[in-house]
Amino acid sequence: MTDRVYPSAKPATNGAAAPNPAFPATKAQLYSNARPAYRPQPHLHRRSRSRCCSCCLWIIFLLILQIFIGAICGAVFYLIYKPQRPTFSVTSLKLSTFNITSSNQLTSRFDINVTGRNPNKKLVFFYNPIAISILSKDDIDVGDGSIPAFTHGKKNTTLLKARITSSGKPLESSDVTTLKAEMKSKAGLGLKVRLDTKVRVKVFGVKTPKIGIRVHCEGIKVTSLPTAKAAAKASTSNAKCKVDVRVKIWKWTV
Repeated sequence: MTDRVYPSAKPATNGAAAPNPAFPATKAQLYSNARPAYRPQPHLHRRSRSRCCSCCLWIIFLLILQIFIGAICGAVFYLIYKPQRPTFSVTSLKLSTFNITSSNQLTSRFDINVTGRNPNKKLVFFYNPIAISILSKDDIDVGDGSIPAFTHGKKNTTLLKARITSSGKPLESSDVTTLKAEMKSKAGLGLKVRLDTKVRVKVFGVKTPKIGIRVHCEGIKVTSLPTAKAAAKASTSNAKCKVDVRVKIWKWTV
């Protein structure tokens, strides 16, 4: 039995050259050019940011629209009603008692008449009780009182009367010195009157929310001291009153 020889390469058939050995596929074969190119997707936070911007723009637009509508309504209201602030004036003030003891305590008594006028033809004012104070020209409180609540009708003038007292009110030494010096001076004792209250306005049969107001009157002088027989009458010819609207925003009043 003869041995069989196995050649290392298969002989060519019919004189043709032997085929090239197979190699691994190229990258072009693995990744075809016909495959769609990779496109990165947009990030989600960009979309959310654009939505937030749109919401902010809408909110700003609505605020501007509300302000615009409010301005139009205010202009129409002003043209129809022509609202004016009420006015106040101190028509008379009498000082019956004004005594400072050796222990720096003040006892005083004032009788005051205040005239309030409502110049509006279509507005009615409803006042809460009014806190009234009398101060010296240096803002030393020398008496406090109150005026009951009242209704201020259309084109109405109302006379408000109040008795303002101070019984044994303690004073600082510097305030005592200031008051005594003014009482002895020729110019007399300069006084201020302050009224604080809240008011509602009736418009078109509807009452508005309460609004704080302060009336501040200056230019009042007492040139003589009261006696046991007669009260001292203050000069009010130069008195001027100013009405300020006071709006409370959280902890602040403006």
